[in-house]
Amino acid sequence: MPSVLLVVSQFTAMPATKAEASKGVTPPQTGWYLPEVAHPYYVFKKAGYEVVFVSPKGGDAACDESSLSAYAEDAESQQFKTEQMHNDGTSLKTVSLAELPKPAAEYSAIFYAGGHGVMWDFPDCEAQNKAAAAIYEKGGVVSAVCHGPAALVNIKLSDGSHLVAGKLVTGFTNTEEDAVQKSEVMPFMLETVLKERGARFVSVKDWGTNTVTDERLVTGQNPQSAGGCAEAVVKALQ
Repeated sequence: MPSVLLVVSQFTAMPATKAEASKGVTPPQTGWYLPEVAHPYYVFKKAGYEVVFVSPKGGDAACDESSLSAYAEDAESQQFKTEQMHNDGTSLKTVSLAELPKPAAEYSAIFYAGGHGVMWDFPDCEAQNKAAAAIYEKGGVVSAVCHGPAALVNIKLSDGSHLVAGKLVTGFTNTEEDAVQKSEVMPFMLETVLKERGARFVSVKDWGTNTVTDERLVTGQNPQSAGGCAEAVVKALQ
């Protein structure tokens, strides 16, 4: 049975923008974005895959508050809340890579879900970086959607090259970040840094569905691309 490590963020403290700070407004808690986990999860389960929820530290991983409200009418997101989430449908139980029952390289794929939280706790998670490189170099698939490609920026292969170098890649664009008015508080701009790492960044209009496959690297641009990104992973593993 193919098996997928579905990785989510545990970072929740979204910084306030200057406008929010000036008004004394505390921004909603960030974390992992609901449909970017729910939609891929059901694609993988339909394909008969084992899915293991992973986070940098293991334990509870809180869902982005804004995604809970934005996808309150989305059937799969609500089904996922009922079947997989706890704490009144606000968080997910995960394990760390150290808690896996077998080496990461033995999993078929690793899938990084997005949500703004990943911008802080994915890029420098050395255990995740090594796991992804090991999966890729053993013939598996590395995949990420929306902000999830933040996990890709520091992954290096055994020859010292960046995983994304020279490959077609997509992710949450600079203009999409500007549109949600979060650029000023991001630790880096995802599109910009992926390009700096040598990625051949491909995007469509803001909020358009876009999934890109290059060899065994699969990426999706935004929440609307999450299901398609998982479907591309399944296709890549066939």
